Amino acid sequence: VTGPMFNSLHTMFMTQYTELWTALDVIAERIRALDHFAPASGAQFAKLSSVQEETGVPEWRGMVEQLVEGHDACAKTARKVFDLADDANDQPTADLMTARLNAHEKTAWMLRALLK
Repeated sequence: VTGPMFNSLHTMFMTQYTELWTALDVIAERIRALDHFAPASGAQFAKLSSVQEETGVPEWRGMVEQLVEGHDACAKTARKVFDLADDANDQPTADLMTARLNAHEKTAWMLRALLK
């Protein structure tokens, strides 16, 4: 990112990156607790992802718009997983999805506010 908003956007992107990296670890640990192996390669993540990978370098507004779309997609997935966990009487996974849903919806809302 470049321009007059570099510092604030760079800090915001780093905060999101760190939060999402930490969330991946928590999710992977839950998958292992359920006696499955978590996806670990870029190819596996790409195959499972509902978020399109960016191949270019958009301006800051495009970056933020893509983040909104990505957080909305993650929230949609969290809702589906929550329903599956609820049906399976898997409270730890349902709890994890509640936390993820809250994080993604809050972040998407904050990003939308930045775009106004």
